[in-house]
Amino acid sequence: MALPTVAFIGRPNVGKSTIFNRIAGDRISIVEDTPGVTRDRIYSHGEWLATKFAMIDTGGIQISDAPFATQIKSQAEIAIDEADVIVFIVSGKEGVTAEDEQVAKILYRSDKPVVLAVNKVDNPESREDIYEFYSLGFGDPMPISGVHGLGLGDLLDKVVEKFPKMDESTDNDDIRFSIIGRPNVGKSSLVNAILGEDRVIVSDIAGTTRDAIDTRFEADGIKFTMVDTAGIRKRGKVYENTERYSVMRAMKAIDQSDVILFVMNAEEGIREQDKKVAGYAHEAGKAIITVVNKWDTLKKTNHTQQDFETLIRNEFQYMAYSPIIFVSAVTKQRIEKLPALIKQVYDNHEKRVQSSALNDVIMDAVAVHPTPTVNGKRLRIYYATQVKSGPPTFVVFVNNPDLMHFSYVRFLENQIRDNFDFTGTPIRIIKRSRK
Repeated sequence: MALPTVAFIGRPNVGKSTIFNRIAGDRISIVEDTPGVTRDRIYSHGEWLATKFAMIDTGGIQISDAPFATQIKSQAEIAIDEADVIVFIVSGKEGVTAEDEQVAKILYRSDKPVVLAVNKVDNPESREDIYEFYSLGFGDPMPISGVHGLGLGDLLDKVVEKFPKMDESTDNDDIRFSIIGRPNVGKSSLVNAILGEDRVIVSDIAGTTRDAIDTRFEADGIKFTMVDTAGIRKRGKVYENTERYSVMRAMKAIDQSDVILFVMNAEEGIREQDKKVAGYAHEAGKAIITVVNKWDTLKKTNHTQQDFETLIRNEFQYMAYSPIIFVSAVTKQRIEKLPALIKQVYDNHEKRVQSSALNDVIMDAVAVHPTPTVNGKRLRIYYATQVKSGPPTFVVFVNNPDLMHFSYVRFLENQIRDNFDFTGTPIRIIKRSRK
């Protein structure tokens, strides 16, 4: 199911990125005192009291003609569109400004739940400064300090309260898969080819699909729910770069999917944006199928497919587990193979391996390739077990986790893959001290 989304909105230099980073638990956004540093939306995940949510950090909304002001305003407005709850951040040090009032007007039009956070309230004396922010019309201002982490718990309590109730009717046993990729790689055409009917708009114009569309269907006796990710949205005077916008749509679809169809355009080859979208799916631990669309448009030799596959493997080395299929949504070439392939990688994604069989493989691997010695200390592996699926995750108990170099972890992963079919899914290996 889709995670609720929180957008952090406000004029420049009120501390949005500092708060975003503290909730995300990492320095994801650049934090500087220079207004306008965060020009594009930045995405991450947060969790509060067992409730997980997606987060969007935005550039500050400016009413001046400063560089990038128009683009920053556009980015923020699109983030507002995507958010379920908006955290409107102002600064207790500067008080209410004309730019704060301008942001407030934009938020009034959004008709979204808004939580007003007064940042930079770093000591009890400055709490008196929050009362003037009642004039913005968003109820009780929440005093916080992004630098010191003060008041963030109360803020998140209020944010979580305003999340929409999840629709339990969408919770079914279907295999959920998303079709992701850059605009104009043929995602909508691929949807229609899989369904065998025109369920969504198809156009050669990048960004025709406005919203993600869930479609349920059955193939070979298996029930699927397909999510087609959207391209550009144009609302009022907001014009967004299609490639940047496609990333957020893909992220939201990935979060609620079991399997990802990562679509590329055979005519255009591999672009940098392809790597960003695929990288997010990989980091999310989803099963991934690489689909090269528009294969019918290329002039081919006996080596064209092999050369293209080699190029993909070189550019996406972290996704060596992903099967590659060359299709044409127009001619329906190999389209009929997709449902079975989706089912295969889904089964592998959910697969569990018996501990006895897993440890036989691990011990045989250690016998063939002995564990390394670091500073006179040898790594000892005692036991391994699978702790979860989706993706398959294994814990390896050792004498000292620091002695297990990532190269040896990769070796063990390859041994596991050689003995168990995990085609299409990443696997995770966690090293842990037996103590």
